[in-house]
Amino acid sequence: MSETHPTRDKMTFWIAFLAGVAIVVGYAIYTLWPREPAPADLSALGDAPKLELSIAGQGQGKVVITLRPDLAPQHVERIVTLAREGAYDDVVFHRVIDGFMAQTGDVEFGKADGNGGRAGMGGSSYPDLPAEFSDEPFVEGVVGMARAQNPNSANSQFFIMFAPGPFLDGKYTVVGHVTEGMDVVHAIKRGDGPNGAVTSQPDVITEARVAD
Repeated sequence: MSETHPTRDKMTFWIAFLAGVAIVVGYAIYTLWPREPAPADLSALGDAPKLELSIAGQGQGKVVITLRPDLAPQHVERIVTLAREGAYDDVVFHRVIDGFMAQTGDVEFGKADGNGGRAGMGGSSYPDLPAEFSDEPFVEGVVGMARAQNPNSANSQFFIMFAPGPFLDGKYTVVGHVTEGMDVVHAIKRGDGPNGAVTSQPDVITEARVAD
């Protein structure tokens, strides 16, 4: 009997040791493993302007975007100006990639009754905007400004994220967050052409208005 005690003590030691290691490893994984960023806290932005989009097509209904002048004042001012001018009315979602984003806002070539073949290649009559990159992550519902290769080439086009896109973080300007109607966004018709182009009967913004 006396010879079994050391064996039992060793076993107890190793069980306790391995349990401790498991706790440390578990904590390290929990704290260090990449996780999806938490949704932005918009409670302090109650007085921020809101862009209300009425959408027709497969995505039928209203989408409300709380704009972020605290992150991108020049880009928000541009969107507000164009919306108040009616420039976004009847503009299509010309590029929609499943699992990624829906792009719209080409007020030059993206009209529903216009030259659909060139949608996505135009902008407004206003000059392009300097980049206003921030630390705000691109997660589901975030609205970013589309641009060409030049970081300072955003103008009127914007996109709404279907899902997180961390590869965009710090490289594109965040201008807002969808705070109502994300179900409508998810229903927007997907593209079947090159690079997500919607080649037939794209969904359309029938009206865009600003609610202060």
